[in-house]
Amino acid sequence: MSAVLSHDFARTRGGRFLLRIEDIDPGRAREEFVAGIEEDLRWLGLDWDGAVVRQSGRLELYAAALERLKTAGLVYPCFCTRADIARSVAAPHGPEGALYPGTCRGVTSPDLARPHAWRLDVARASAQAGSLVWHDHAQDIAARPELLGDVVLARKDAPVSYHLAVTVDDADQGVTDIIRGRDLFLSTHVHRLLQALLGLPTPAYHHHALILGPDGSRLAKRHGSLSLADLRAQGVDPQALVSAFRKGGAPLGFRLSDP
Repeated sequence: MSAVLSHDFARTRGGRFLLRIEDIDPGRAREEFVAGIEEDLRWLGLDWDGAVVRQSGRLELYAAALERLKTAGLVYPCFCTRADIARSVAAPHGPEGALYPGTCRGVTSPDLARPHAWRLDVARASAQAGSLVWHDHAQDIAARPELLGDVVLARKDAPVSYHLAVTVDDADQGVTDIIRGRDLFLSTHVHRLLQALLGLPTPAYHHHALILGPDGSRLAKRHGSLSLADLRAQGVDPQALVSAFRKGGAPLGFRLSDP
């Protein structure tokens, strides 16, 4: 759905529809998945502009951005495991569950030879950046990055996280409008803060409702949800799918989440 809406938004405004492969996760990045994405888009009748950009080829850009934040004292190394965080009784809660309790924040002389992630010190970063807003469907949204806590910007098993990578990519690629699912609305608060800290422009955002299963559950591979490849194999008419999305509906018995 995001691809259809993004494609149409660009085409009706004389803009460009870009395809970016987020392949920084070594456990999930596989060539067959990339080929599947391109095949899905072509099946839906969507074409993109320019070369496909892969995040795995842009690691120097992310490293430079992270270094700027390190120099400014806005990030800190974190040695905690997920189990450590889950066991912490001090972990505050946000809209999506437990937040990082700040165990490693303020640790002096950290041993950087040990595996570690880099977390954004949200309180310090927000104090430096001041009040921020971003625009969703032309409405002003006050940025509240504290809702997600001290998010990870570079993981133990990967040199960058989603938050930092997409923020740098959007600016570097000249992205002016971002159309994406409502499930990423909270992430935009963090991205707006990172844009301010790194001196990057802020695109306009257009978050849309999510496609849900007939029972109202989120679509996910782990739940056995149908993929576009499955629908293609079943002989579903791709233009029927695209037409439903363009009309703001959900085809084949699926449902849309609340806005």
